[in-house]
Amino acid sequence: MPRALSKVMAPNNQSRMVAMLKRAGPPAFGIIFMGFFIYFALAGPNGVLAYREYDRQLEARQKEYAELDKKRSDLRNRVEQLDPRRANPDMVDELVRKELNVVHPDEVIIPIQ
Repeated sequence: MPRALSKVMAPNNQSRMVAMLKRAGPPAFGIIFMGFFIYFALAGPNGVLAYREYDRQLEARQKEYAELDKKRSDLRNRVEQLDPRRANPDMVDELVRKELNVVHPDEVIIPIQ
């Protein structure tokens, strides 16, 4: 009799299992779906953990910008000093001597090493 009983109960147990899976399926899918979004909100390319990297990159870019801005300011000053309408004679003299290796006959050059 136990054999006959097990054959009769097997389809019933299977149907219970299927029913349970059908009931648990949508909530399980919802949990997995929410977990996917939570993961990307924390560890994704635009998540909370990536925010720190963005801060580091911003600081590096700001330092680089400050250095470039200083260089630009120096170059602008140099261009203003070389303007033909109001050139700084000392600056022009220095530039000519450096670029063309021009020296007056009475000058002595002392190389600095």
